[in-house]
Amino acid sequence: MQNVVTPNKDVPEGAVIDMILASICIKYTQSNSVGFAKDGMMVGVGAGQQSRVDCVKLAGRKVATWYLRQHPKVLALPFKEGVKRQARVNARVRYIEGDFTDEERVRWEEQFTETPAPLTEEEKQAFLKESTGISLSSDAFFPFRDSIDHASKLGVSYVAQPGGSVQDGQVTDACNDYGMTMCFTGVRLFHH
Repeated sequence: MQNVVTPNKDVPEGAVIDMILASICIKYTQSNSVGFAKDGMMVGVGAGQQSRVDCVKLAGRKVATWYLRQHPKVLALPFKEGVKRQARVNARVRYIEGDFTDEERVRWEEQFTETPAPLTEEEKQAFLKESTGISLSSDAFFPFRDSIDHASKLGVSYVAQPGGSVQDGQVTDACNDYGMTMCFTGVRLFHH
């Protein structure tokens, strides 16, 4: 992570570790592939899609769910006594996603002492704006800025990619627009 191509050259040790972790993870996934990491853990992986931006969006849904699990309304869900740990995890994820069938909602509500108020889209977006310090790695170059535009909605601060696209300047400009730091690794991890 020595080749920092953005004017912002600040890459803390933790971000370097996260970019390396994400790069190692996506090395073993089907291309196209991207990975998001934070504090030494993978928080989203998107692989096997026909376009890189679709990988970012796929993994981004996992990143958003991971981060939203820390929302105060999620942490305060009033579970009944005896609801097991994994059932609580699943219930929290379903609460964040919020797209219940009628039958599913009945079974979900049975886990609580009272029916929780919905987590609104506005509340989700406001909370996601607080996310920061997430690292993103790609198994090949970003061909367009669209992946960076989408990653900006998820709190990405650090980007690792091989570089080598004719659009590298446009992608670097996108990182600059969002205050991200980007490193060119020079290593393609692309498998087909």
